[in-house]
Amino acid sequence: MLRRSQLFVPGNEEKKIRKSISLDADSIIFDLEDSVPEGAKSAARDTLQDLLKQLEWGPKKELCLRINKKGNGYSQEDLDAVTRMEKVDSVVLPKIEDDAGKVYDYTGKNLICLVETARGLVNLPKIAASKGAAALSFGPQDYANSVRGNVASYSSNAGILGMIVAAARSNDLDPIDGVYFELANLEGFKQAAKTARGLGCSGKQLVHPSQIPIANQIFSPSHEEINEAARIVELYEKAEKMNTGALRVDDRLIDAVHYRRAKDLVTRME
Repeated sequence: MLRRSQLFVPGNEEKKIRKSISLDADSIIFDLEDSVPEGAKSAARDTLQDLLKQLEWGPKKELCLRINKKGNGYSQEDLDAVTRMEKVDSVVLPKIEDDAGKVYDYTGKNLICLVETARGLVNLPKIAASKGAAALSFGPQDYANSVRGNVASYSSNAGILGMIVAAARSNDLDPIDGVYFELANLEGFKQAAKTARGLGCSGKQLVHPSQIPIANQIFSPSHEEINEAARIVELYEKAEKMNTGALRVDDRLIDAVHYRRAKDLVTRME
């Protein structure tokens, strides 16, 4: 399943929910947490349940529900609701701080875990190993709040994002970069997405449709990358038959580590 672009859609805004059908995001995350005011959460949940019964998004789009954080008075009702939402594929867990396997047991849905607190970062190995976990993401704004820092410092923190990537990849999960908040700065978004891909992320979470095509492009291999990988695989496998473990390709040394990366890309494309 591709998760290059995961768009948050407020669960209390019917117009945006309906519009999401036509958007090219790989995942739609219907939000019952931060984007929904306290007094509108129950109504948003009911509206979303009704619209999910009426509307069709197509089989290739992942539908997700971000529930309210554990213990805030709404999370259990959200979990009860998601068990009735047949079209929802994944539950997005905000501010997760420990093993989340019980949520999978209760809902039967894939888990996308948002690491957004200091405790969550400390317990990252437990979270990544949760039964049913499918992806990990980092929430820089909430994390900054939890450590009394500022979001500018954590939005560009390659160290923490690298930890998220390592925990995800070591458990066969998708590492997803968090939201970029400057909606009018598409060039800044593009650079942030390129950095995330360079660190190993599979995609990025979004808050505006204008960010979708940029994320889809950046987190997709280019034709040049695919062709180069196929060439490396072909040349390396020929050399291997002649008991050669390293070769020179366009003034670059290519050995087993480069071959494995190229082979992985070719296999995914196939």
